[in-house]
Amino acid sequence: MILNIAAYHFAPVADVAALAERLRGRAETGALRGTVLVAPEGVNAFLAGNEAAVEGWLSALRAESGFEPIEVKRSWSRELPFARLKVKRKREIIAFRRDEASPLRQRAPGVAPADLARWIEQGRDDAGRRLVLLDTRNREEFGHGSFAGALTLPIDNFTDLPAALEPQREALADATVVGFCTGGIRCEKAVNWMRDNGFPHALQLEGGILGYFERVGGFGYEGRCFVFDQRVALDAGLVPLGERESA
Repeated sequence: MILNIAAYHFAPVADVAALAERLRGRAETGALRGTVLVAPEGVNAFLAGNEAAVEGWLSALRAESGFEPIEVKRSWSRELPFARLKVKRKREIIAFRRDEASPLRQRAPGVAPADLARWIEQGRDDAGRRLVLLDTRNREEFGHGSFAGALTLPIDNFTDLPAALEPQREALADATVVGFCTGGIRCEKAVNWMRDNGFPHALQLEGGILGYFERVGGFGYEGRCFVFDQRVALDAGLVPLGERESA
């Protein structure tokens, strides 16, 4: 079986080119495939391969200054879901184009998967505020599935989120709005922006949808979670589209 990881971490990177080359070399040594993005604000990686090679790459990344705390979402597949390895240098590890929302400045407060499941069941947060789930992904992604009743936005790019959310500002000002995405990276920036722009009770779902599936399962979620590789989408058991049917 192939180990697939989704991992990101916001930490200052002084020499983006040098870190990118070190991570590329370790991935090539392990015959890993996937995509690694390196930027001054951190690293974002989707990689797959032999379990020992993947874990070795993660150990090398954790040895880099600032990256020891990186959290990882793991899943398994029968085949490699990536055609090749790509390591890219970027301005941001997820493009939002709003420097004030950077998690390097401050990390947005979040809610753990188990707590969100409880809030979904009771229809409110622990303070009694009404709960609104906000899908920060694009329309192609939430077309494969989302939390039941979640607010979805007609966007194709993450950079479009602030303008699309603007009409909801007044209606959501008194709600606990939990932003979520695939693995949590977009929520980190989106919720930072929201809390500074009229959504004072906004929170991020820690670990995103994949983290929720790992820790809770599919409670409150309908459909699958789109992923950015040849697996297309994963169910709540983290099984790729088509594999469960052919098992």
